[in-house]
Amino acid sequence: QVQLVESGGGLVQAGGSLRLSCAASGRTFSNYAMGWFRQAPGKEREFVAAISRTGTSSDYADSVKGRFTISRDNAKNTVYLQMNSLKPEDTAVYYCAANSRVPLVTRLREVDYWGQGTQVTVSS
Repeated sequence: QVQLVESGGGLVQAGGSLRLSCAASGRTFSNYAMGWFRQAPGKEREFVAAISRTGTSSDYADSVKGRFTISRDNAKNTVYLQMNSLKPEDTAVYYCAANSRVPLVTRLREVDYWGQGTQVTVSS
């Protein structure tokens, strides 16, 4: 079992950057594929980025490719989402997610654990 706590959200201007962090509890963090999802007001929660257990593989939603980078530091039990060139369309609550079996967690139904979410607001 793992507990996830996101941080780093906030209000930024379009074109700006934020780095989100997701701190995980437990000594088995490296056994979990990790991902980021987001949910905008009135929208369904959607996949943003995923990273494998070792950090050697990753995947991104088309909408964020080239702008966002997911990374992890297993020694710190933390996964990050570096968000650059932010757009107003990126405004959402961002959720950290974990799965212990799949190589990359990219689907809502694959998520075993969710963080509480952190708000990202991008102003124009």
